[in-house]
Order: sequence, then C-alpha cells, then structure tokens
Amino acid sequence: MKITIRHFSVFVVFAAVIFLFNACNPDNNTEPSPYDLVADQDAEVTQAWIGLFLEIDRYSKGYRPGPSARALAYINFAAYEACIKGMPGFKSLRELYPDLNLPAAVQKDDYHWPSVLNAVYATLFQKFFPSDAFLDGYADEYLFRIVELQQTFSETYREKVGGTIYQRSEDLGTAVANAVWDWSGEDSFGHNAYLNPNPSSYTPPTGPGLWQPTPPDYTPALFPSWGKVRTFTITAADKLANQPLTFSQLQTSPFYAQALAVRNAVDNLKFNEEWIAQFWSDDYPGLTFGPATRWISITSQVLEKENANLETALYTYAKVSIALNDATIAAFHSKYTYNVERPVSYINRVIDSDWQPATASTPAFPAYPSGHATMGAAAAEVLSHIFGYSYGMTDESHKGRQEFLGMPRAFASFYEMAEENALSRIYLGVHYQMDADEGLRMGFDIGRKVNEMPFK
Repeated sequence: MKITIRHFSVFVVFAAVIFLFNACNPDNNTEPSPYDLVADQDAEVTQAWIGLFLEIDRYSKGYRPGPSARALAYINFAAYEACIKGMPGFKSLRELYPDLNLPAAVQKDDYHWPSVLNAVYATLFQKFFPSDAFLDGYADEYLFRIVELQQTFSETYREKVGGTIYQRSEDLGTAVANAVWDWSGEDSFGHNAYLNPNPSSYTPPTGPGLWQPTPPDYTPALFPSWGKVRTFTITAADKLANQPLTFSQLQTSPFYAQALAVRNAVDNLKFNEEWIAQFWSDDYPGLTFGPATRWISITSQVLEKENANLETALYTYAKVSIALNDATIAAFHSKYTYNVERPVSYINRVIDSDWQPATASTPAFPAYPSGHATMGAAAAEVLSHIFGYSYGMTDESHKGRQEFLGMPRAFASFYEMAEENALSRIYLGVHYQMDADEGLRMGFDIGRKVNEMPFK
C-alpha cells in the first residue's frame, strides 16, 4: 500500500493529539504523586504530637494508669489506619473489629500523609482531653497548645501542597479520628473513665490478706472495673494471671518471706537502688507522665535515634500503644480478681507497725501482679521485635530533673529495662517479688500476642 505525503501528515497530527490527550489526562498519568508513600515522609508531625502527649499526660487528671494507655492506643491506632493507603507493606486491622465503621482513603486520590495525621491527632487530642481532664490550672495552657500545634502544621502543609490536596487530607484524618472516637464510645467501661476513677459504688472484699485502702491517705479503689475495658488483641484467658502465693502470716511461709524481703530492701537502700526506685516511679500526676506513657517516651527516643521515617513511627507507636493498653487491662483484671493486699498493710500488721514504704503513698489498688512490670514487659517485647533483642539505649526520659533521681540510665536491651522497671517497685516498697515476676511473665506474653497481629 502506498502512503502519500498527505496521508502521512494526517497520521502525524492524529498521533500528536492522542499523545497530548494522554499526557494531560490524570487517569493515564504514570508519574507517581510525591506524597504516595508514607515511608517517604519524615516523622516530624507524629513526633511533635506524641511529644505534646507526654506533657499533657503529666498534668492530666484521672488518667493514670489505664486511661493514658487506652488513649495512646486509640490515637495511634487511628493514625496508623488513616495512612494505610500509603503503606503498601502493611495491612489494615479494621477487619479485626466488626463494630468499627472506619472510612478509607479513595484509591485514585492523592493525599499528603502528614496533613492527614495532623487532623487525626488534633481531633482525638481534643476529644480525649477536654478541660475537665486536667489538674487545676493547666487546662487553658494545654488546650491552647493543642490548637497551636494543629494550626502551625496546617499553615505549613497547606502552603506546601495546595488547598485541594490539603483539604482532602484533613477531611480524611478528621473522618478517621471521629470514627475511632465513636468506636471508643461503645466501650462503656473505658470511655471517659477519667471522670470517675474512684467509684464510690465499689466496696473491696474483706478477708485475710485481701486489699484494703492503704495509709497515709486511704484513697478508695482506683479503676476497679478496668479489667472489663475492651482489649485490642488479648482474650479473657490472657487477662488472668497465675495464682499468687498462698496467703499466710506464718514466719516460715513464702508469703511472709517476700514481705520481709520488701521491708529489708526498703530499710537498706543503697544509692543505686534508690536511683532505680525513683527513676522508674512515674506515680504522681503533676510530677511526671504515667507509667504507660513512660514507654512511649522510650519509644520516641528510639525512633529519634534511628531517624525513623513516618511509616516506621506509625507502626511502632501503634504496636507499643496497643500492647500497653492490653497489658494494663490484664493487670487490673488480675489485681481485682485476686485482691492481694499491699506490702505496707501486711508489714504493718505482721512484721513492723511503724514501717513505711520509700514512696509517699502506695497506689490505690491491689498488688498482684505489678502493673509497671506488666506494661513494661509488653512494651519491651514489642520494641525488641521491631528493633532487636539486643538493642541498647540510654533512657533520658527524666534528664535534667532535680526533684528526684531521674538521671539517664543505660541498658543493653529492652528486656533489661523491663526487668529493672519491675524491680524498682520492690525498692519503693509497693510490691512483692511475686508481683514483679508475674507481671513480667504476663507482659512478655501480651507483647508476643501483639507481635502476632496482622500488621503485615
């Protein structure tokens, strides 16, 4: 077939039109969006919001230990889920929770993931921490800080990505946050529990060796129903600790021996032991953040040390927070199942009526197992799974504090940190050795359950 010059010219023009149409059609554009992958973003927005959480938790009211862990879990779960479209190596967990009606990103649309996250954090911080969730005198400052941080990132991101992508991203983050908050509201035992941490309707059981409020202030039971709060992954069987030692006041009994060991430890503290006790305490609102949030502080230090990208930060915070949430629930379920009295009660009645623990007051709930130990072990197992079982670090959570012995301490592994954290409660005089041992066992098991969740 002979092709004339005229036919050839028409063909060239037609081909050029097709090329230009395809080039201008976004559906046929193969150039990836600069915001496609969460892993390509730095973790600045997440680290800033988590840093603010560390401050808020210090001055929150009715939040330690359980509600802090729960808030962290819901916030970091929402952050992870909101960005899952941009994390191709990870899976959504939404199918694990049939009652959760979670919106999803539109596959063909572009999103700026830091803008999505800024909306998630701002929305949930405002919902979890209204004005009545703070100690007196701190609400105005931290409610302003929440709005200020949101606006700072909003202005930066809107200018960077333009109004269309920014607004789409903000809308997604807000929608996911609201859906997670609605889901939180379906958990009657956990939702807004900070409003009534010491319910007057609860009366502790009485009997030999059973917990009763402790001196000097005899605070009523704290969160006696926390064991009924919704978990993310553990089952009812996972929530129950092994049986504690049989109660006895006989001087030849193992129970007496453990109480005597607590008395002797507190009365003969060396400097390093006192340092350990104060370093890990995190018991007092207004002084430090709580014991669950302490492990988020540790997580943040690791992520900063590793210069982790946004994807790694979201994954790590979600897993650690879920582990802390479930560990706290398990510890409190077991505490109020066994109702083991605190060392101060036993020692004052059986061994030494004038003895006092090394801390101003004993936590207002039963002893067994140790919540610090359970939370610490769960977090340590998750962190070890992500960063390695021989990962060494120096914990600077309380660096520069003068009110207590908070100088940084170095550790060869997360397990070593968890074990020292558990031991610290014996040095303070608020736990028996069995509390620490069983808390560690439970916590490590819970951490392994979280590691088995289908994140990937």
